[in-house]
Amino acid sequence: MRTQGVSFSIARHAAWAPGLDTPEAWREWARAPFPIVAGAEAGVRGMAPMLRRRAGALGKMALEVAYECLEERRDVPTVFCSRHGEVARAVDLLGALARGELLSPTAFGMAVHNASAGLFSIARADRANHVALAGGASTIEHAVIEACGLLADGAPMVLLVACDTALPAPFGAFEDCAEQPHAWAWLMVPAGAAPFTLSWSADAAPAPARQQPGGLEVLRFQLGGAAELERRASGRRWRWSRHA
Repeated sequence: MRTQGVSFSIARHAAWAPGLDTPEAWREWARAPFPIVAGAEAGVRGMAPMLRRRAGALGKMALEVAYECLEERRDVPTVFCSRHGEVARAVDLLGALARGELLSPTAFGMAVHNASAGLFSIARADRANHVALAGGASTIEHAVIEACGLLADGAPMVLLVACDTALPAPFGAFEDCAEQPHAWAWLMVPAGAAPFTLSWSADAAPAPARQQPGGLEVLRFQLGGAAELERRASGRRWRWSRHA
């Protein structure tokens, strides 16, 4: 079964990772990718300190690119996506339960999957619709489909924010790709100049081993000059196309 897919254009974009905080650094990475390792946290200077301190390293990366990409625009629907989310916080909470300790309400609140989206909405006093999702190895593709659905429903633009990081020790053995800390954002608009298309079809064959997480594969495709990218994940062949 195949579909013609969805199409969109990118009006603005932003990306952040430890050691990669400028467009030039990201273009260099896209030409010759190297492993991204944990390091300094994103500054998120656009957010008030009282709210900013609630976010962990993953949330700060997501918020950094959300602020940079959206700037002062208001009433823009947002789609936050992360395959694993704040799993490190969840592990800490489970450890506290196992030791019989009281849980931190703030830590618990910031461990849920829509925590960064909610914090972004509160900080900006912006009541625009926001969605947080996870879709396994094809999280990025499902997030793009969700964003394109919002565009099809009449939204003039949609902010897509993607973020992930390495899994904590208890889950490291289950990683099926080299997870690395990163976040990026696209301000998506209906297909116009230089659009992208995402289409998909069923794939019964086992997915191949991947060296990069999906978010970084797609980001490299967007930053580079390749006309197409094919990813096999979640029982589907995902085909990304760039049009002049």
